[in-house]
Amino acid sequence: MIKVQLQILGLSYSQTQDNAYVLILVEDGGERRMPIIIGGAEAQAIAIELEKMKPPRPLTHDLFKTMATSFDITMSEVLIYKLEEGIFYSKIVVHNDGKTVEIDSRTSDAVALAVRFACPIYTTPDVLMKAGIVLDIDKEGQKPRQTQTPEPEQSNEPEMDLNSPEAHIQFASEEELHEMLDQSIETEDYELASKIRDELNNRKDQ
Repeated sequence: MIKVQLQILGLSYSQTQDNAYVLILVEDGGERRMPIIIGGAEAQAIAIELEKMKPPRPLTHDLFKTMATSFDITMSEVLIYKLEEGIFYSKIVVHNDGKTVEIDSRTSDAVALAVRFACPIYTTPDVLMKAGIVLDIDKEGQKPRQTQTPEPEQSNEPEMDLNSPEAHIQFASEEELHEMLDQSIETEDYELASKIRDELNNRKDQ
């Protein structure tokens, strides 16, 4: 299997969901960024380890690592292997006594463990192609744009609050979606960029 290594670029607060954050992963040696919506608790667990902070009591992911190392279990990698209906699917790869086991995991938990075990995070070219947002700055320093240009069809329905961000995305034209995507990347609103990207991908698959 061909794998692409990812690095953690940062975390940002979600502007549309309560107690939610956007985990931003970036292609190692490249420019494609992959935003993932995660919960507040998981974002805190990742941030605490990245900042090398010491909580007064062990967090759940700290407890997992302590138990694993106590029984000579090591974790070698995280693989984000599928993106389906806006949901990322991941697994962690662990080793013990000569055996290798792949364990299904939420992506947020997998990343929180990866930073504790200091192991690499990978994805597949297919997932990165679907979820990656490319910042392609032109020579004159103008605003970024998406380098891959899908050719989606116009979608129809459904009924929803016409003032909601989802409605604006749902009923926008292809040209408007690309303009919205450019603006959201420029302002580093990766959560909105992720939703626009998913809408473009959905239209392309129809």
